[in-house]
Amino acid sequence: MQFRIDRHCAWAPTLDTDASWQAWTRKPVTVPDNNEQPSCDFLPAMQRRRLSRLARMTMHVAWPLCSEDEQLPFVFASRHGETPRTFALLGEVAEGQPLSPTQFGLSVHNAIAGQWSMLRGQRGESVAVAGEADTFEHAMVEAAALLGDGAKAVLVVIAEERPPVAYDDWIDDVPFSYAVALRLRGIEPEHDAQTGERWKLRLEPNPGTSATGAWPHALSFVRALHTGGSTLVHAWKTRRWIWQRIP
Repeated sequence: MQFRIDRHCAWAPTLDTDASWQAWTRKPVTVPDNNEQPSCDFLPAMQRRRLSRLARMTMHVAWPLCSEDEQLPFVFASRHGETPRTFALLGEVAEGQPLSPTQFGLSVHNAIAGQWSMLRGQRGESVAVAGEADTFEHAMVEAAALLGDGAKAVLVVIAEERPPVAYDDWIDDVPFSYAVALRLRGIEPEHDAQTGERWKLRLEPNPGTSATGAWPHALSFVRALHTGGSTLVHAWKTRRWIWQRIP
């Protein structure tokens, strides 16, 4: 799979500018996560109130990558999804409280993709992906398929929210909340003047064992975009994903 990254946008607590991300890539650390969230002041207050923290993070990074009145296929990827919202719903079940139909409807995995479609007036394809530690790569496979079907550009967002403390023994791959958006296009060899980062992604069998990296792979990829890294390898279970920057 080959694609061109027109633009990208990332957000995490205390990391909301290009300069702050540049500093983080030089010295990556686990940033404090005190439930900060983007303001999303480009939306009316009534619409903002319906958005969860994860949804706000998604809208914040995706919004500037989609032009006004532009129709873009949308891929939303999250391994864990709306964990805080579903945890609250489970607490209500345990207490014998009636569930809110609205809160339940917004907890399903494709709810954020649906909210994006409504808020931006998007009428095209949208996909919600939930994978394992290589959810990011599976999102890129979906995007490559959409480009192969003729889409001129595809918007990909991967977002994870730090889960409630009750999940600490089971979820260890979200050091802090983050969202990363990529605007992708295909590579057209006859147009050498195309701007943007050009990358190739391929999948090989993984003969060894998988190990969780120091950072979620989406954040490792953001580091590569800032530092000019040319090759990344992400192994998970039977899959070995190899990213290579195309000169």
